[in-house]
Amino acid sequence: MNKIRLRDISPRMAFQAHPASTAHKVELVERLMAAGLQAIEVSSFVHPKLVPGLADAEQVFARVKRPPGVSLECCIGNVTGLQRAIASGADVAWFLLATDEDFSKANIGRTIDESLAELARMQEVAARADIRLGTYLIGAFGGPIGLARGPEDARGVAQHLMSMGVRDWILADSCGYAAPSQIQEMVAFAESLNGSEHLTVQVHDSRGMGLANVAELARLGVRNIDLSLAGSGAHPAAPGIRVGGVCTEDAVQMLHLMGVHTGVDLALLLETANWLDDILGGKALGFTRRIGAVPVNAAELAAQQALSGAFRWQSA
Repeated sequence: MNKIRLRDISPRMAFQAHPASTAHKVELVERLMAAGLQAIEVSSFVHPKLVPGLADAEQVFARVKRPPGVSLECCIGNVTGLQRAIASGADVAWFLLATDEDFSKANIGRTIDESLAELARMQEVAARADIRLGTYLIGAFGGPIGLARGPEDARGVAQHLMSMGVRDWILADSCGYAAPSQIQEMVAFAESLNGSEHLTVQVHDSRGMGLANVAELARLGVRNIDLSLAGSGAHPAAPGIRVGGVCTEDAVQMLHLMGVHTGVDLALLLETANWLDDILGGKALGFTRRIGAVPVNAAELAAQQALSGAFRWQSA
């Protein structure tokens, strides 16, 4: 299988509804870079009243020690957010575009058409700056309520984006609606319009289908996949509801065992996931960090046994 570029969104997802210091946010980004993640969604440049947990976005960008070859990215909701992202040195800014009209009005505060008009204004600003502008398609697979969505539901917005020249898309399964068959259908649709190199897919694990969907994305040859360390994810508008992205460390282990090259150091990733769990007060998700990675050679087996001892079945 081909190499896959993984983008970790946990710095935004973990802290938009969970309080943490700026220092911890910076440390998470730097730990992810050390583990080999080449693209990281650092924060959101949105109004602090809407997402108080990310009010320090400028400070986080300013303090991160960025090595060459790493893309530090952000979310934005309007021209003001884009201007803040440019001033902070973000490499990529992702516009938050909802695909559901009711959700767009209730949570973004404007219709889809109004959002597309705002995106056009942002294009003019981005064209004069050293930044790449792309767009989320929030709820591309369904949700937050109602039936699942398919290509025909997304066609109008997708064709409008193509006519604007906005090519970089994130198909976001924001509410965990997607199953592998729907992943296949939506990826084929997006690639038929826009080509594979511009497509990122972000699946969430709200209904337990996340790893199955990541495996399907790998099978389909999707090059860019969004994940979230320790299954991080919460939304201020949905307290108590699991909306996290697919757990990065679990997905990396699965992809490695499938023979997919990610460039990520799983041991460092597991260490960082456990560190993040401490920051989140023991609320992090995931499986691999609790039991350890599957050893794939004698050296890894010896290291695992040195840490935990040889496993022995308990007699009845």
